[in-house]
Amino acid sequence: MTGGGFGSVQPAGVEFEAKITPIVIISCIMAATGGLMFGYDVGVSGGVTSMPDFLEKFFPVVYRQTQDPTTDSSNYCQYDNQGLQLFTSSLYLAGLTATFFASYTTRKLGRRLTMLIAGIFFLVGVAFNAAAQDLAMLIVGRILLGCGVGFANQAVPLFLSEIAPTRIRGGLNILFQLNVTIGILFANLVNYGTAKITGGWGWRLSLGLAGVPAILLTIGALLVVDTPNSLIERGKLEEGKRVLRKIRGTDNIEPEFLELVEASRVAKEVKHPFKNLLQRRNRPQLVIAVALQIFQQFTGINAIMFYAPVLFDTLGFGSDASLYSSVITGAVNVVSTFVSIYSVDKLGRRLLLLEAGVQMFFSQLVIAILLGVKVTDDSDNLSKGYAILIVVMVCTFVSAFAWSWGPLGWLIPSETFPLETRSAGQSVTVCVNLLFTFIIAQAFLSMLCHFKYGIFLFFCSWVFIMSIFVLFLVPETKNIPIEEMTERVWKKHWFWKRFMDDSEDGVYGVDGDDLKKNGHGYGYDPASQL
Repeated sequence: MTGGGFGSVQPAGVEFEAKITPIVIISCIMAATGGLMFGYDVGVSGGVTSMPDFLEKFFPVVYRQTQDPTTDSSNYCQYDNQGLQLFTSSLYLAGLTATFFASYTTRKLGRRLTMLIAGIFFLVGVAFNAAAQDLAMLIVGRILLGCGVGFANQAVPLFLSEIAPTRIRGGLNILFQLNVTIGILFANLVNYGTAKITGGWGWRLSLGLAGVPAILLTIGALLVVDTPNSLIERGKLEEGKRVLRKIRGTDNIEPEFLELVEASRVAKEVKHPFKNLLQRRNRPQLVIAVALQIFQQFTGINAIMFYAPVLFDTLGFGSDASLYSSVITGAVNVVSTFVSIYSVDKLGRRLLLLEAGVQMFFSQLVIAILLGVKVTDDSDNLSKGYAILIVVMVCTFVSAFAWSWGPLGWLIPSETFPLETRSAGQSVTVCVNLLFTFIIAQAFLSMLCHFKYGIFLFFCSWVFIMSIFVLFLVPETKNIPIEEMTERVWKKHWFWKRFMDDSEDGVYGVDGDDLKKNGHGYGYDPASQL
């Protein structure tokens, strides 16, 4: 799931009067801390699991395999341990489970309180991890962090989408993802520093520093008010109007307020958003959203980002060099995300995805060939030249992902789902992503042991398949308003047009054709369905 960002819900076609107020600035900070928290959790585990002191305390079998060259374990299998993989993957399984509860709290208790719950989960999870005395305590900490991920990634992007003025809404969405990549880089830098600490407590500092963005997120949740959308949805109309006036910095809020009230009324008439999602006319968006999440994980990106230090150490770099190499890949990840911010609305989604497919396919193929020729089961080290070439190829792969499948895997579903199924579609998107993130995290080290260099051929094959999928089945959505997506995209696509049946009620199909009758498609608040 690397690259995070869970796709803000963006009304299209109308912009109400609004200023950039202090609460919007605080929202930006919250976007940063929420993204940093998630990115740090993704990045920190790989570095920690390559630290000898950490392995000796919690995974002595793995430690002996990495330290004793006379063991039966091959170079590729030194880190093959289900417990070690569970340390990483348990966070994502917990996040998947927590998402269902977060949907309820976001709707019933509000966005702000859900973010506060996330912050508390993060803080307690960090405390458990930093103070861990045994494996059970360590796993409990990761599960609590996972619960925080589930709540934060449901509430923070939704909060931002409702607080921010329309003109900066998209920017805030990208900002969340950008800070996920910064969080990963920060974790890699911390790991590089703490790995040099003697005394066996460096890993505790790595895990404990996750408390910094967790504290910022918690304080932010205490400082801000809930969104007008949430307040109105829960029947607090006057408070909603007062907050709307405060965050917009103007008294001219009546048009937007009436729009939110009407959107809330329409939302309450949508009784079965998930049932709507399964209707034939929504098949293209659902198939594409689910496929993009599965493909995003089967690029192999999370395998590299979770286990970059372990991977480089396995390839013979040595622990110090492996952490240094993972810092480089983290920096490439951040820089390349700026490329996506700059180019996604200029070059379009399809071009970025197809170009990146070629780049990722080539880089993984080269890595597989190099490892197949130069790394044997019992080889100790790669030569310096080949090691540098592998790092360059990994960076080539990471950069392509960061400007394509990373952000676009979330952006495309967020802008293609019909308004009345946007929230349900978002929930499915998040759940599928976390499920396959868990699967890859739990399986990667075992796959590395059994496939050896062939693991890159495995992911390489998936990159080829997903590029074919994009070429034929993913339409271009650049600069197309959401409410025009059916007419301008789906009804004109060579394959998906067969699923568009005008005989069904409404273009978007809210129960009883509500959006069409009321003319409020652009103001409809899908978040109310969470």
